[in-house]
Amino acid sequence: MHPRLNPFQAAPELMKAMLSLSEKVEGSGLEKSLLELVKIRSSQLNGCAFCIHMHTRDARAHGESEERIYLLDAWRESPLYTDRERAALGWTEALTLVSQTHAPDADYEAVKAHFSEEERVKLTLAISTINAWNRIAIGFRSIHPVASRSDAA
Repeated sequence: MHPRLNPFQAAPELMKAMLSLSEKVEGSGLEKSLLELVKIRSSQLNGCAFCIHMHTRDARAHGESEERIYLLDAWRESPLYTDRERAALGWTEALTLVSQTHAPDADYEAVKAHFSEEERVKLTLAISTINAWNRIAIGFRSIHPVASRSDAA
């Protein structure tokens, strides 16, 4: 797979706006570890290898355990996640797969039980932002770091 274009070169002002939104989300006050779990899970659902790699690395830097990262794809069955994290991950799946899920009331009620109104907006913007980044990376074929090595096939 070869990159299609570099969106930062093709539309620098729009990409600067995306980066600004991302910075606002990062500084929103939501827990960094929670944001990284949301980013990884959204990237898993969207199939963005570049994003999974980047956010897994970032989660480790924020102190996330290897076991929790490894089991994130099976978070519903794992006892390693808090109720707040479970609510966020359920909302992440509901919004990432919105054409299939239609953002069910049960997922919203779980988020409502663990997040204030302001935090629900922040979380929803975080999910929307990572989904946008996933689509940019996949659409323009951002190259996974391993694929950019000279020995990669």
